[in-house]
Amino acid sequence: MRIAVIGAGGVGGYFGARLAAAGHDVWFVARGAHLAAMQKDGLTVASPLGDIVLESVNATSDIAQIGVVDYVLLAVKSWQFPSVLSALPGLLGPSTAVVTTQNGVSAPDEVAEVIGRDAVLPGAAMVIAYIEEPGLIRHVGAGALTFGEWDNHKSPRVLALQEALQSAGAKAMVPDDIWSALWAKFSFIAPVGGLGSVTDAPLGILRSRPGTRRLLIKAMEEVQLLAADHGVSLPEDIVARNMASVDGEPPEATSSMQRDLAAGRPTELETWSGAVVRLAAKSGTPVPTHEFIYEVLAVRAAEPPEPAAA
Repeated sequence: MRIAVIGAGGVGGYFGARLAAAGHDVWFVARGAHLAAMQKDGLTVASPLGDIVLESVNATSDIAQIGVVDYVLLAVKSWQFPSVLSALPGLLGPSTAVVTTQNGVSAPDEVAEVIGRDAVLPGAAMVIAYIEEPGLIRHVGAGALTFGEWDNHKSPRVLALQEALQSAGAKAMVPDDIWSALWAKFSFIAPVGGLGSVTDAPLGILRSRPGTRRLLIKAMEEVQLLAADHGVSLPEDIVARNMASVDGEPPEATSSMQRDLAAGRPTELETWSGAVVRLAAKSGTPVPTHEFIYEVLAVRAAEPPEPAAA
């Protein structure tokens, strides 16, 4: 199986390394010091499930160098799409599938606008992993990839990828309704990431203060209603499930958007809170909590952080 992994960070590095270790022809697209380290010394994934050491990998910064593949694992963040989507057609054969892994619900449509729906497998990654140093991925927990065809039929290419991932030691889930799965994750990350970023508080504080806990629940209820207005059915108890997850996280836990904002890095604001607001405008769904969150964060994201005091 020939696979292009675009973005060799925590998500792409973890799943790509497992597939490469299982004998698949994997090409990693990376940049900077991480790319240089991979080209020189290969790629290592330090994992509680057992380390993966690849002494040599195919790694490049030039997508055009790879050629046609069976699958593309699109593992960059959504704000990086402009620099990679235009190169995707060069990877596509008649049955090539591009698996999206981005947080939110808008990535499949953005990719489909460039390569068409038939080439896209909407997906979501659940893995806690990051680049610890160039050439080294630190896997902390989870490790599941959820994906499916646009219309949810169990196609041969979906089942083949699921088998390949499972044989490589990764969890691969093909739900009956991929859109419900994506929106279920969205109903968690958009409220938690948005409110966490506005308050700059960890989950331990957000869930323990009565006021912020109510805001979390309200924001989750808004996404549940928004999903229904867009024809997606979420479990009736999705908010209770989400809050159980919130209560089960370490008290110091924060979202990636919260950390990116604090560090002055580009954020996924437009595909989290921004997407809620835009989708709500189309359907006429009231989402006042998310409107407030989005406007506050849009102002913060537009301003560089103040320099630390000497």
